[in-house]
Amino acid sequence: MSNWHQAADLAGAALLLVGALVCLTGVLGLLRLPDVLTRSSAATNPQTLGILLLTAGVALRLRSWADLGTLALVVFFQLLTSPVAAHLVARVAYRTGQTGDDALLFDELAESDALRVSRDADT
Repeated sequence: MSNWHQAADLAGAALLLVGALVCLTGVLGLLRLPDVLTRSSAATNPQTLGILLLTAGVALRLRSWADLGTLALVVFFQLLTSPVAAHLVARVAYRTGQTGDDALLFDELAESDALRVSRDADT
């Protein structure tokens, strides 16, 4: 086995370890943070970075074009769905009153909701 393969395996193992630790911080954030908005942030931001690091570590270990294509799809769909899911969870929590007024510094949605309600009342 060449030195390049050993270096790639070592780098892959390091990326797997760091990615797993980053995912663990996201899980700890889900358990420890107080409200829906901060939990949704903890569920998506570290998880996305953790998945990127994990897939990079797996890619360095496998080194196959078919596997790299599959891992690229995993990364693509993770980057596509994670922010959208977090946004939808936060929006539903806001609409159902789960966030609380003290958790928000600025409430821009209240103004847009008031405009929408007044437009609906006019029609």
